[in-house]
Amino acid sequence: MLAGRKLPLILASSALFATWFGSETVLGASSEFVEHGLIGVIEDPFGAALCLLLVGLLIARPLYKLKILTFCDFYRDRFGKRTEILSSLCMVPSYFGWIAAQLVALGIIFNVVAGISTTSGIIIGALVVLVYTYIGGMWAISITDFLQSLIIISGLIFLALDLFGEAGGLGQVIERAPDDFFRILPEPNLEASVEYFAAWITIGLGSIAQQDVFQRVMSAKSEKVAVQASYIGAFMYLTIGFIPLMIGLAALQVYPDVIDNVKDAQLVLPTVVLEHADIWIQIFFFGALISAIMSTTSGAILAPATILAENLIRPYLKDQSDANLLRYLRISVVLIAVAATIMANIQSNIYDLVAQSSALSLVSLFVPLMAGLYWKRSTELGAILSIVAGMMVWIFFEMSDAEIPSLLPGLTASIIGMITGNLIIHSQLDEKKSPENVRRSK
Repeated sequence: MLAGRKLPLILASSALFATWFGSETVLGASSEFVEHGLIGVIEDPFGAALCLLLVGLLIARPLYKLKILTFCDFYRDRFGKRTEILSSLCMVPSYFGWIAAQLVALGIIFNVVAGISTTSGIIIGALVVLVYTYIGGMWAISITDFLQSLIIISGLIFLALDLFGEAGGLGQVIERAPDDFFRILPEPNLEASVEYFAAWITIGLGSIAQQDVFQRVMSAKSEKVAVQASYIGAFMYLTIGFIPLMIGLAALQVYPDVIDNVKDAQLVLPTVVLEHADIWIQIFFFGALISAIMSTTSGAILAPATILAENLIRPYLKDQSDANLLRYLRISVVLIAVAATIMANIQSNIYDLVAQSSALSLVSLFVPLMAGLYWKRSTELGAILSIVAGMMVWIFFEMSDAEIPSLLPGLTASIIGMITGNLIIHSQLDEKKSPENVRRSK
């Protein structure tokens, strides 16, 4: 689960960088960047880098000291058994969209490169990732993340240099961009500002309370390494995350006909590489892309499988040995992979799948986590009301097709639930301690 808490800085940093650097950034964010400019990719890579930065600032140090296996162990130790179960039931399904997004990307690659159907590609990709995740655990994920990070960086740089050369240089690419293409602030109106804020916090806050980040941080060999790795991962994500965005813009300028002929904007980069690049660039690009997707997918499968085995299955086992836990953990890996594969065949938009995943944890788990760490008077009732209220309000706004981003009222309800539950408990305690009640008890 945690690689024996022995990861050195270089492995811990590359693992944190690889947490989300997959299809979302290379395919999803680059297509959003081409269509909407810089303002369209606030969620990723900016929000994702913000998340890792905040993890280093607020989360890594206090959680590392607790020596727990999962986020839900924290909810159990801080609030109680009921909160552990409730948080587990929220956290496990929050990963289905994330894993499904990566599998969709693998299906797209197989479709573009090999000509097989996207559905078949999704199934093949799921089987490949399942096998080594089932066998390897967090140690294998961390080592492959480091190797895959090298492939990702080198592959993207080679493709960028090739496309920038054809476009006349990076300066020319930026100069020929449409007006306001690199605008980072929203339009001066309420609706745009609300959507802008929602984009920052979807992954920026929503992914803080997710098990895959927790596992990679807690696998570091020391508290200091855990914090430093978070900062380095944030820096790597923000800088390297810009490379596929600029590649997408250069591809749009050099090969504008591809945009017109490709129905799905997510296919632009793979199509450009396949049709116009030489064989070595193809090898580097698709090697980088597959590496990015596999590193993200394996960690995303192990995370909910860990919670399912540790927090929902193990407490009810008669035999709670490590060997028996490992058996159920591997069964959980298979179940999670199957569920995500089904979801990938139902919803095929990578960017939307990732947003749904992060929003789910934001509205249900973020507030209890921060309150549990930094509000000593927070209570179990407050945590439960926070999770339930946030989830219910978010689902309501998701189903009602409201204009306001549904995660904002969901997050607000979660905050109100926490405050309300704490006020109820403390008012009851204060009432018991009142002089009149003390006299009655005597």
